[in-house]
Amino acid sequence: MPTKAEIVDFLIREFPQSKCIVEEVGDRSATVSHPIGPAQLRPGDTVSGPLLMAVADVALYVAILSTIGLVPLAVTTSLTINFLRKPSARNPIVGVCRLMKVGRILVVGEVALLLRSERRDGGARGGHVFHTAESYRTMSLSPAIRFLSP
Repeated sequence: MPTKAEIVDFLIREFPQSKCIVEEVGDRSATVSHPIGPAQLRPGDTVSGPLLMAVADVALYVAILSTIGLVPLAVTTSLTINFLRKPSARNPIVGVCRLMKVGRILVVGEVALLLRSERRDGGARGGHVFHTAESYRTMSLSPAIRFLSP
């Protein structure tokens, strides 16, 4: 299966508009993050819902890439998202995906959208982790690549 570096190169080439950062890839899993800036905020200093959905989408796609290979065509067929708490605008949104089903045609995954709080000394690592949203998604694999699926 592709390495993290190969997946990052693929995303840069195929999705240059994406600002997501691939943090980890694993068997049937992936973790991505997205920095937050003024363009991602809504009134009330909250992160926009479309950004949360985009992070979940990229996390699922990266998990698919790490599991069945560099697939150029996989499209979202179903998306459910539950917003649990207002995300802070100070720290990146982190999407942690776990694939629940990898079929010949459909891939189903769940993505926890997390927020890492800052430590009291100002560092971003080592603080608390909060669920901001939970997403369940189904992606359909292109007919041209379905034979690659396990």
